[in-house]
Amino acid sequence: MAHDHKQLLLTVEGMMPSDEKLSDLADLFKVFGDTTRMKILYALFESELCVCAISELLHMSQSAISHQLKVLKDNRLVKSRRGGKTVFYSLADGHVESIIGQGFEHINE
Repeated sequence: MAHDHKQLLLTVEGMMPSDEKLSDLADLFKVFGDTTRMKILYALFESELCVCAISELLHMSQSAISHQLKVLKDNRLVKSRRGGKTVFYSLADGHVESIIGQGFEHINE
């Protein structure tokens, strides 16, 4: 004998975010799906850095780092500030470190 799921499904459906919000969330997680971007974020956990420092740290060209920083900035994961002719990058807020920290805890279980 099958049981009735109607009330449960109505409750769950009422709690589901909109398709637009779920799409935005999926897009955010795609940003974390690149090893170079993850290395940049980890570097920024430790200190605010300029493109040339990140480039040297990761042994990559400044243009490649700039491209990845643009992706991170467009997704509001990093922010920048100008100091003279140099642009310095840092994490946008504490959420970024929390998201990555929880992901790292999960894979280390």
